[in-house]
Amino acid sequence: MTVLVDSNVILDLFSEDPRWWRWSSAALQEAASDDRLVINPVVYGEISFRFETIEDLEDALPPIIGRESIPYEAAFLAAKAFVAYRRRAGAAGRTSLLPDFYIGAHAALRGYRLLTRDVARYRTYFPRVVLIAPEN
Repeated sequence: MTVLVDSNVILDLFSEDPRWWRWSSAALQEAASDDRLVINPVVYGEISFRFETIEDLEDALPPIIGRESIPYEAAFLAAKAFVAYRRRAGAAGRTSLLPDFYIGAHAALRGYRLLTRDVARYRTYFPRVVLIAPEN
């Protein structure tokens, strides 16, 4: 099975976040023991801001995480889910960005599990995606 790793998990590792580093590190290692781990270009872009060069980013990424492109069909699904979100949230509640929907749609279309700690949006707009997430 394949697990798509959300940017928040990787950023927890890079920043050694005091609240989330332990959970993210353990969840990533556990998923890697049985599954193939991947990120897509959206996740890659979201985590790249911490680095001066692409080489620095490549050196920092755990070698157990592969790269995979986003299918065009996932982009279509992401846009549809994003429109539903915008309609549902109203003007005051529109805080989510389209990249999160690309990540969810990629996982949904490919049947991947998603390693994340941002569960509410994925559960709402991609309910069939199996989430690996902290217990609330």
